[in-house]
Amino acid sequence: MRRWGTAVAALALAGAGLTATAATAYAATPPAKAAADIERDPIWGQTPAGTDRDPIWGQGPANGDQDPIWGLSERAACDTNWGSGTKTAAPTEYEPLVNIRAGQHACFDRLVFDVRGSGGKQVGYRVGYVNELRQDGSGDLIKVGGGAILDVHVAAPSYDPATGKPTYSGRAGQTLPGVNVSGFQTFKDTRYASSFEGDTQIGLGVRAKLPFRVTQTENHLIVDVAHSWAATR
Repeated sequence: MRRWGTAVAALALAGAGLTATAATAYAATPPAKAAADIERDPIWGQTPAGTDRDPIWGQGPANGDQDPIWGLSERAACDTNWGSGTKTAAPTEYEPLVNIRAGQHACFDRLVFDVRGSGGKQVGYRVGYVNELRQDGSGDLIKVGGGAILDVHVAAPSYDPATGKPTYSGRAGQTLPGVNVSGFQTFKDTRYASSFEGDTQIGLGVRAKLPFRVTQTENHLIVDVAHSWAATR
């Protein structure tokens, strides 16, 4: 593939108005409770009201105990010393993108890319700040709101490489389907750019040039952008 040198068929759908409906997001739902006792988790679905919880991983530590995933207490300073430089990883294979979701955390805002059938294998990416978002292939300018722009390339096309059928319904220059970042502390805008030569490209508008990280768990590629350079919970 271009940029990582992996040889695969180049299926270019840059700027295409894809019409397929995005696949339903994976949701981890706890045991059913009465409606009054449940509040909606912005990523995974329903979680008990009144708990200290991470919007991706579920219920977090109570009373300042150590978090088994992040290694932070709920009352600790945010560990967001990630830097703002470009971050990359080479892909092991190319599987289609099926959904993109957003959520909020005490320390950062989060964007999650769901990739079909990756089986935990590395999903390639290149994420970095740019002065303006230019669409892959055409070079067309795509306007993105916010004080800074992250150009996000994920090595997961918005179509099935085997059939060419769309798997994610993004439209060039439009906001990401089903993603509403109104009221987010860091995220200010999202724009779909293209699916070109095996990569899906999106623009993420953020409040300012802030630290960010890119991680993966199973078939989810995760982009977290900190609320500030010295945030606390």
